[in-house]
Amino acid sequence: MKWKSLVKVALRSIMRNRLRSFLTMLGIIIGVGSVIALLSVGKGTQSDISGRIQSLGTNLLIIVPASSGFGGVSWGAGSWNTLTMSDVDRLERDATLISHASPVVRVRGQVIAGRNNWYTQVQGVSPDYVDIRSWPVDLGAFFTEREMKSMSKVAVLGATVADTLFPGIDPIGARIRIRNVPFTVIGVLSRKGQNMMGDDQDDIILTPATTALVRLSDGKTVNSIMASAVSEQMVEPARTELGLLMRESHRLKENESNDFGIRTQTEINETATSITRMMTLLLSSIAGVSLLVGGIGIMNIMLVSVTERTREIGLRLAIGAREADVMVQFLVEASIISLMGGVLGILFGFAAGAVIGKLTSTSIVADPLIIVVSFLFSGVIGIFFGFYPAKKAAALNPIEALHYE
Repeated sequence: MKWKSLVKVALRSIMRNRLRSFLTMLGIIIGVGSVIALLSVGKGTQSDISGRIQSLGTNLLIIVPASSGFGGVSWGAGSWNTLTMSDVDRLERDATLISHASPVVRVRGQVIAGRNNWYTQVQGVSPDYVDIRSWPVDLGAFFTEREMKSMSKVAVLGATVADTLFPGIDPIGARIRIRNVPFTVIGVLSRKGQNMMGDDQDDIILTPATTALVRLSDGKTVNSIMASAVSEQMVEPARTELGLLMRESHRLKENESNDFGIRTQTEINETATSITRMMTLLLSSIAGVSLLVGGIGIMNIMLVSVTERTREIGLRLAIGAREADVMVQFLVEASIISLMGGVLGILFGFAAGAVIGKLTSTSIVADPLIIVVSFLFSGVIGIFFGFYPAKKAAALNPIEALHYE
């Protein structure tokens, strides 16, 4: 038989039992749809996480205090703080593989503006901070190096703080009090949105680090130091260089361990994406079981079809059809059922992914390669599980088949 005739015969057989054919496809539809939906959501989640990590800044390196302990009990990260403004000056003066460096002094407190007030995070930073974080000012201006050195009491508001303290009002030039210390608002940052932990990055106030250190903190140590490598390729070399400079700045001997730690954006990104990748693969593996179940369903229905069409098969063999012809006929029928299920599964996957994305506010990234592989795999499932029924049909004895009731 020609391929055109084989396809026609297969389609006629499928359409003769529409409901049974659809139920046979159901396992393939659910399997393919689940794989596409889950992988699309997984890739979208990875894209969202990467975007949020990138929003932290370009080629970011963060120097943090080390942990301390006593009597075998560790007090946790940041409990041994030896970072100072002199460390920042040393890095800015001697480091060759970073383009910017900024201290970060973190405090939290009540902020009052007229009749409105808000409890938020205040960070003391340097003018380089906006370049490190790739965070431009949307309204007004950022403070300068001159204001940094003079410990000016000026503040740049995050968008959330500006909306809360000055709803519908231009805040530039307004006076606010942070822990009862008066500040003048000189700018409003552009919106950053949530970070990968779900925290609002716009719920913040930035002031000169020197001002925050003296007026709002202990006047001695900074909470961390942010730096930006000159390029993405130089992040690791810059990390090594910063480590050596920090050890020299803290006068650590060769046998003494670091009293600081250096984190990179790459580490954060790899950790986050590895978790999402693992979850995506796990869920996709579970969805892949549906494809196997669908394949078993195809095999069962094809076995039933062989039994129902025993006389037809015997007649074909009796008038000259070869065993290979009968076998190919049933394989084509199984493949068409599986491929039709694959097409419907792809449509179902897109619809399910869109619903999941809307409910969870997650981006959906459909990879064309995944779609093609899922479609082809559904065809392979049909051939694999249709092989045994096809072989059984081809092996029938024509005489016995003609006498079958």
